[in-house]
Amino acid sequence: MPIELLGMIATTPGSETRAVEGPVVDANYVREFSRAHEEAGFDRVLIGYSASSPDGFAVASAALHATERLKVLIAHRPGFVAPTVVARKLATLDHLTGGGRVAIHHISGGSEADQRRDGDFSDKGDRYRRTGEFIDVLRRTLTSAEPFDHDGDFYRVEGAYSAVKPATDDGIPVFFGGLSDGAVEVGAQGADVYMLFGEPLADVAEHIRTIRAAAAAHGRTVEFSLSTRPIIGATEEEAWRRADRIYADTEELLRRAASGNPLEFARPPQREPDAVSADRLQQHAARGDVHDERLWLGITRLTGPAGNSTAPVGTPEQVAEALLKYYDLGVTRFLIRGFDPLGDVREWGEELVPALREGARRRDEARAAADAEKVA
Repeated sequence: MPIELLGMIATTPGSETRAVEGPVVDANYVREFSRAHEEAGFDRVLIGYSASSPDGFAVASAALHATERLKVLIAHRPGFVAPTVVARKLATLDHLTGGGRVAIHHISGGSEADQRRDGDFSDKGDRYRRTGEFIDVLRRTLTSAEPFDHDGDFYRVEGAYSAVKPATDDGIPVFFGGLSDGAVEVGAQGADVYMLFGEPLADVAEHIRTIRAAAAAHGRTVEFSLSTRPIIGATEEEAWRRADRIYADTEELLRRAASGNPLEFARPPQREPDAVSADRLQQHAARGDVHDERLWLGITRLTGPAGNSTAPVGTPEQVAEALLKYYDLGVTRFLIRGFDPLGDVREWGEELVPALREGARRRDEARAAADAEKVA
């Protein structure tokens, strides 16, 4: 099946290698960044979430109105807005922007400190159960032709009904991520797309088997997305030199942050339990900086459990082939974002994005031919 390529936009320039500067919300940058993704051939962009970030729905609206085809994935933390309200916000935005361009990504919350900034003091287990209930009420609100009641552990509604439904029959796709036992159960029951970090191939294969089995127990299937940070060069040697520069620039920015110059992307100074998925990346990094020939975890080790940080390194063709090995495992969506966010998107549009699509097409053709032979 055709792969879906996702990017990630922000409201101001910055990354591990470049300190955030300028206005917190730069409207021109949001439009430019969104258009760059569309021009490079991306299908969708993620708008991230934190307790101090600009509102994701507003950013998504700006991105959608600045482009013609680009879709959005709005990160959201259940617990702060009622699911019935979020359902109407999503469906309304879907209608106002052409239909079929809006999806939601549920984040239960890996940082206790960040949850508390918005007034949430619930424990991790409760947050996952709340997310599962949130997804259930959200879906019912988006699909129910009649008013409904719900009386759960976290939400209670009477006569809930939304006059506005999704603009297309595909509805609002539900994305989800997390690898703890509670997370897998929630995602297996409620997610359309399960998001994974870029771990080594064997580990991703095991996650897919586990999640598929959990979903099958509920009579469901889920698709999978993988998040990485590609580093490409005209030659493999050039790509690894670029990785070395990224490491040095990140190390310098972290040093400046320790001296009082804040780095938004650095790990917060307080120690708290890590999310299982982020902690797994640290375990891989402790075993070595490079896995599966070109999956580089140098930045992962340097910055700590900050989420998506593993980087396939090589020429566009080599990186595409490395990512397509995950496609062979069952990953159909790839979320890629750069250390030079805007510049990388433009560069990837020249060779990496076409190589990924062509490689997936060839694999699909070969698989179809093999299936045809079996039937014959």
